[in-house]
Amino acid sequence: MKDIIIAIDGFSSTGKSTIAKKLANKLEYVYIDTGAMYRGITLFAMDKGLIVDSEIDKVALLEKLPEIFIYFKHNSSTGVAHIYLNDVDVSKKIRSLEVSNYVSLIAAIPEVRKKLVEQQQVFGKEKALVMDGRDIGTVVFPNAELKIFMTASANVRAVRRYKELIEGGDSVSYEEVLENIEKRDLIDTTRADSPLIKAEDAVVIDNSELTIEEQLDYILELVKNKIEEK
Repeated sequence: MKDIIIAIDGFSSTGKSTIAKKLANKLEYVYIDTGAMYRGITLFAMDKGLIVDSEIDKVALLEKLPEIFIYFKHNSSTGVAHIYLNDVDVSKKIRSLEVSNYVSLIAAIPEVRKKLVEQQQVFGKEKALVMDGRDIGTVVFPNAELKIFMTASANVRAVRRYKELIEGGDSVSYEEVLENIEKRDLIDTTRADSPLIKAEDAVVIDNSELTIEEQLDYILELVKNKIEEK
């Protein structure tokens, strides 16, 4: 079977990572969660006191960018790749609502995006890759063989994210989660550098009423067709 690059973009909490992980596992491809990379830098900024009252000390953050080392490592006990920030497993910490509140602001900084895009493009040199994020099909891999753009209503996404946080032990309200999602949508789609937009050749999937299995089956069929075209 010929290997391809699969780029999955879309709004926050549309289940991009869940689908991408399952897809990569099914195809025996490498999976990279770019959103986790931006969350890692956000957590770094928070830990260093570089975010105060929703204001980011960009000058200090950019000075410290060379100190930030992010990588993925397979965890045999969980069966998935965990993300490490300077050799510390931060897979759970980066999923907090507090990190979610700031990650779109961090991701809007051009120098941060440049650093991570360069690293992401290195991952794709061997193909056989599934990568999800906000600008994978438009900026990171504009020549990806298959591009997916995932969407769902804000209310549906808020319910999903709320359940995920509650099950993870966080104390949050549905209203907080919905506000966070709507805020992130606005920032992601209006930022000057690499805004969230659908690539012209991307396949749109509105998964508001689709199960994970239905989405996976549909995308696997798209993958099969793309590979047969090569």
